[in-house]
Amino acid sequence: MTAAEEQPGSAAHVLELVANGSAASRADLVRELGLAASTVSARVQELVEAGLLSESGEGASRGGRRPRLLRVADRQTVALAADLGSHHVRTGAVGLTGGGFDIDESAFDLTAGPGPALDMLTERLTALAERQRAAGRTVRGVGIGFPGPVDADGGRIIAPSRMPGWHLFALRDRLADRLGLPVLLDNDANVLALGEHRAAHPALRHLVVVKAGRGIGSGVISGGRLYRGARGSAGDISHVRVDSTAELPCSCGNIGCLETVASGAAIAAALRGQGIAADSTTDILRLVENGEPHATTLVRQAGRDIGAVLAVVVNFFNPEAVILGGALSGAEPLVAAVRGMLYERCLPMATRDLVIDAAACGPDAGLLGAGHAALRASAAADGLLPAADGLLPAAGGPLPAPRA
Repeated sequence: MTAAEEQPGSAAHVLELVANGSAASRADLVRELGLAASTVSARVQELVEAGLLSESGEGASRGGRRPRLLRVADRQTVALAADLGSHHVRTGAVGLTGGGFDIDESAFDLTAGPGPALDMLTERLTALAERQRAAGRTVRGVGIGFPGPVDADGGRIIAPSRMPGWHLFALRDRLADRLGLPVLLDNDANVLALGEHRAAHPALRHLVVVKAGRGIGSGVISGGRLYRGARGSAGDISHVRVDSTAELPCSCGNIGCLETVASGAAIAAALRGQGIAADSTTDILRLVENGEPHATTLVRQAGRDIGAVLAVVVNFFNPEAVILGGALSGAEPLVAAVRGMLYERCLPMATRDLVIDAAACGPDAGLLGAGHAALRASAAADGLLPAADGLLPAAGGPLPAPRA
């Protein structure tokens, strides 16, 4: 990606502003971007000629001629998406305007190994693709969010916790071969951050989006783009040591990691140790909603521990928002405890305008982010947009064209 493509006002930036509702006309874009009308018109014309924007109708006048309205072109183009959890899979199709189709979730155990998971994904995504084509939609690619470390360039899984057989598994290429479609693979917290940013907070440039479910992770949006770090591990807060862990051993080989006390798996294990039936985050949420005191206390303490780690991140990174996603974000005691720790431990300057809230897109955020990233990758491979999200495979060359 060139330096010019990274600048505000690029074709990709213009398309994003129209897609997320920040701008509905060329005049809106001029005000939003602070660029000359001729520059904005050139970008718009480029996108119209590429078939990504359409311009029609008339908007409200602000004293002059009524502006023509811009819309993302409805080309009935979709990407398939799968948001994987350690014990469930959520699939659906995502359109250019961010809408979802045929979204479905079911239980599935990823710890059974990559072979059964590959078979399951092939079956479900093949059926999903057939439904989209039957509805007259064109399927351009596939986006996958995986609950563990991912080498996005190489399309491989890297040493996921408690998942034997997955290390170095080339999920992207194996699934692409099965489906005959280009596949984009990323960490589940990263696609959650992309989905939540685009759908709910498009005007913000700096966010930390936490996924608190059976495990814990976070995605970082910096300057409006996903930030990966030098080796793709930016945002991994699960293995930060916290004071309340009592030297508990972690699957990473260290002791005292946040994951050992604040993840859904850790909370469920602690409840079972007290004789309370809890096997999943769904069980934990049910117990909290029913006012079970042990569950509420553990969830509140998990929020304090997560908040203590995020306080360091907020003071260092100074984001505009901290968004809590994943299943545990549905527990208000956890969200409130995180918020309280941030206000207690962060500089007033860092929290004065800080948004701290649960994810607005709920369980669909990761799915929407994975689908959006796959559509961006497809458009970039076609030369219509730069790979602005930094998600294209660097080593493998361009994404293959989808089979007819």
